[in-house]
Amino acid sequence: MNTARHASERLMSWPSLTPGRAHCGAEIGLGTATEEIVHFHGEHEADVHLTRAMIAKLRPALLGSSAVRLRAGSGWVTVRLDMGSDIDLLATLVSAALQANGVPDVAPDGCTRTRPVTGIIR
Repeated sequence: MNTARHASERLMSWPSLTPGRAHCGAEIGLGTATEEIVHFHGEHEADVHLTRAMIAKLRPALLGSSAVRLRAGSGWVTVRLDMGSDIDLLATLVSAALQANGVPDVAPDGCTRTRPVTGIIR
């Protein structure tokens, strides 16, 4: 089962998200008119741009989840999508990211992988 596909289909129905190609080269990405919010790597992973401030606020809950990986100093988190409840967690984090992305991140960074491409999500 390709959980990333199921998650992306669910999130594509959100009116505040627009599909596009991610900055890092991931084929499926979703964002607002100004910010990339989430993109998918492979069949079982998604990166979410929560911002550093939102990660600091949610840190205890994020550290308590075996599905979430944090990267030191990054505004992005990786969510491992192994089952339906992980898709629910991803949806919750994307909702938090949409709230957080109204406030600019100090020194924004790229996703958890480094494979930049030209073009941005619009």
